[in-house]
Amino acid sequence: MGWKVKDVQEQRFRFIEEYEREGESLSALCQSHGISRPTAYKWLARYEDEGLDGLQDRSRAPRHPARAMPEGVRELILAVKAQHGFWGARKIVAHLRNNSPGQVWPAVSSVGELLKQRGLTIARKRRQPAERAQHPLAHADEANRVWSVDFKGWFRTGDGQRCDPLTLTDNYSRYLLRCQAVGAETTVNVKPVLEAAFREYGLPERIRSDNGAPFASNGSSGLTALSVWWIRLGIVPERIKPGCPQQNGRHERMHLTLQQETADPPAATRRKQQQRFDAFRHEYNQERPHEALQQKPPAQFFRVSPRPYPARLRQLEYPSQWQVRRVCSGGKFRHAGQLTFVSHALVGEFIGLEPLDDRYSRIWFGGCQLGVLDRTNARIFSPTEWQRRLARQDRQTAPRDQS
Repeated sequence: MGWKVKDVQEQRFRFIEEYEREGESLSALCQSHGISRPTAYKWLARYEDEGLDGLQDRSRAPRHPARAMPEGVRELILAVKAQHGFWGARKIVAHLRNNSPGQVWPAVSSVGELLKQRGLTIARKRRQPAERAQHPLAHADEANRVWSVDFKGWFRTGDGQRCDPLTLTDNYSRYLLRCQAVGAETTVNVKPVLEAAFREYGLPERIRSDNGAPFASNGSSGLTALSVWWIRLGIVPERIKPGCPQQNGRHERMHLTLQQETADPPAATRRKQQQRFDAFRHEYNQERPHEALQQKPPAQFFRVSPRPYPARLRQLEYPSQWQVRRVCSGGKFRHAGQLTFVSHALVGEFIGLEPLDDRYSRIWFGGCQLGVLDRTNARIFSPTEWQRRLARQDRQTAPRDQS
């Protein structure tokens, strides 16, 4: 139990005066002042050695901390921070442990305190949690299940050239497959980059993108020449909900790191900017610890796809009971003597018509459902429109409550 008054120095001196003046037993005096005998002996000894100054409070911190950070370790931590300016304490410690697992390294909190003392940390703004997707997207539970593709907003290099960085990642491992500055956001520029990635790493099951060109269109099918090519390769195009970039949050988070480390400020030329992208890609994949990967780099989790890039595009096949139609110029196909528009992107391709009943057929391009054909009126309902139509019919035919 400690002293019960605010001015502890005065109370300690009063205790010593009473002890020296009254000759009362030390035990009784300690009980009246609410302190222990060891505490009494400590203050008597300090008063005898130092006088009144000895009764002041002293810091309880050890003069020589048992676990103080060695100077060499501090220098190494600061060197890693200087090399990787946007790495925090967690990534620095993980990097050191991954490279020298047999050595004992300081705790993350100690490294964070060191960086804070040197003014090398910036407080991160707390963000609102992202809203969950309202429609299901495939879960990336292994490498090459889902790849994400996008453009990191364009900017100009120091010489005024426009730079459009095209990025491609594996959602499971976070492996950065491509980070390439292209001339413009067009199929002509994007397709060679993706083809090179397919040849090097094989084919994914799905590619997730936003709804912008050249990955998707605002037509009813949403197809473009690029997504038609993916389907011919057996890849399912997967689009996030418009205005919901958080549904591709892993890829967007990589974009933030990419901008911080390569484009603030931009390089002098586009060629030098690409050199920055290449260096960043190597570091991001091979060295940079990722918190979602147990502080290990993405390269330890990525594997080449077992589906190699084919030498020739396969011919799409449909069940024998389906009708097969070729899309002609203008994006239309002929059925029962009528021409029906489906998509400009499908000119020259074959689609399959799956009969549902005497009036309706479901339209497929490979494994992609395009909609439902009303053969009577030569009209195509989009998948969403068809679901709404079925729901409306169910409500109309449902028995009403007679009570």
